[in-house]
Amino acid sequence: CDSPPHIGFASNVSPEAHSSQTGVSSEYARQEGYDWFVLRATYNRVNAAVEKAKKKGIKTYVPMHYVQKVIVGEKKRIQQPLLPNFLFIYATREQADGFVKKAVDAPISFIKYYLDKTLPPEANGKNPPLTIPYNSMINFIKATSTDSEHVRIVRTEQCHYKSGDNVRVIAGDFKGVVGKVARIAGQQRIVIEVSGVCLVATAYIPTAYLETIE
Repeated sequence: CDSPPHIGFASNVSPEAHSSQTGVSSEYARQEGYDWFVLRATYNRVNAAVEKAKKKGIKTYVPMHYVQKVIVGEKKRIQQPLLPNFLFIYATREQADGFVKKAVDAPISFIKYYLDKTLPPEANGKNPPLTIPYNSMINFIKATSTDSEHVRIVRTEQCHYKSGDNVRVIAGDFKGVVGKVARIAGQQRIVIEVSGVCLVATAYIPTAYLETIE
């Protein structure tokens, strides 16, 4: 899928998530009745949305990646948003509804659900909020919580798949990530689909680091 327009924000990835071998800290443990909701924050206010979520005790994830930039003549490695304007929250539908409706101090709400247009409208006439299955979301967090500068959002036409088989990475920075093998920009990578949102490609993965999932 296409990446949305670039508007920057700071990371909400915990230090534990960055240091963990799997890239996922225990704060994202599965909870009964909870779902991963996809939200968009307008007016460059993802940081404000994250702060609101923290005050309400709602867990959030904001995917970031590292890039090399020249700042005042000096090359620096900085974090930038992987999906500008997007944040993910782990909550019950009731908590999510309350957060989206009441997370604003201004007349116009700056937080909105990313809707699932494949499902019929709810009673309010709108499509229901898009939710990401738990295992799929944890896989996405693993893939986007490494220190690699080569993780990227890709489009379907950029992905030259080797087969339709799912594989698991068994070594290296992306250990535990599950996806499909594809050649992108001349390198073998693993592509993870976050259904309804985007495709994410890892950095280069050697074949020796992969196992096919039956």
